[in-house]
Amino acid sequence: MNLLAFDTSTDTLSIAVQAGDAVWQHTGPGGAQASATLIPAINALLAQAGLSFATLDTIVFGRGPGSFTGLRTACAVAQGLAFGARGGAGVPVLPVDTLLAVAEEARHQHGCTQVVATLDARMDEVYVARCEWLPAQNGGTGHWRTDGDFGLCAPEAVQVPAGWTLAGNARAAYAERLAPGSLHASALPTAAALLRLAPALLAAGGAVPASEALPRYIRDKVAYTAAERAAMRAAQATHAAQAT
Repeated sequence: MNLLAFDTSTDTLSIAVQAGDAVWQHTGPGGAQASATLIPAINALLAQAGLSFATLDTIVFGRGPGSFTGLRTACAVAQGLAFGARGGAGVPVLPVDTLLAVAEEARHQHGCTQVVATLDARMDEVYVARCEWLPAQNGGTGHWRTDGDFGLCAPEAVQVPAGWTLAGNARAAYAERLAPGSLHASALPTAAALLRLAPALLAAGGAVPASEALPRYIRDKVAYTAAERAAMRAAQATHAAQAT
């Protein structure tokens, strides 16, 4: 398949193009710059791969959680390009959870198969999900299983089971406040990880029409007052204490 994948959920912009078994990648500054540089970088990478929007089969994008601005950029670009691809006939999109991409990158780079995936959510919080790799059986393909509960909590509330690895970019922001003593692997939701996840997700029917290129928000409010943040941290600390 010919696939275009990109992620703008963090401060790093990641793009990848796949044509058959060959993959081309681009990495650059994300954040506020992504909205201006994403489409030119996509065009350049497609040209390197000898592809065009007329030859794409699916557009894969990181749907979140992550930066609000980054997720809106990714969804808008995925939707617009998918609608216009193949001369206006359009192609489907494949939204992929960014925490799942973090787990996949940790597996690819470090061999981790039991991962507590985290991303810095700013405002003294982290996005978190538990992901476990299930190897291929009976000629199938391996895939990730999650507990279905993508959370948002204070760094101190993140629990890492024995033998599991904390992966993501949140440890760099919160240091020993986040799961001290646990195994740790630095990992980002790269576009290459999205491509590796795509076959299993496509086989499971994950592709949707361009109109459904929507973000996955975990936090439903961008800014909280100091009192609200203190109350949430107190509630999270109480919940964590009760769980231990």
